[in-house]
Amino acid sequence: MKNRLKVLRAERNWSQAELAVHLDVSRQAVNAIETGKHDPSLPLAFKLSRLFHLTIEEIFDDES
Repeated sequence: MKNRLKVLRAERNWSQAELAVHLDVSRQAVNAIETGKHDPSLPLAFKLSRLFHLTIEEIFDDES
């Protein structure tokens, strides 16, 4: 699944580790989501949505 996570993180000058702290996940989990190797759970997608003040659809694109 494509996502804007890396761009959103960069806009805030956060490292993957800093974002991971905000989400209570590992840096590796953030990396896996950013690179599309892993799709976040629904609760994590909602956390991201709240953190960035965007809808889930504005962060993630399920189009192939």
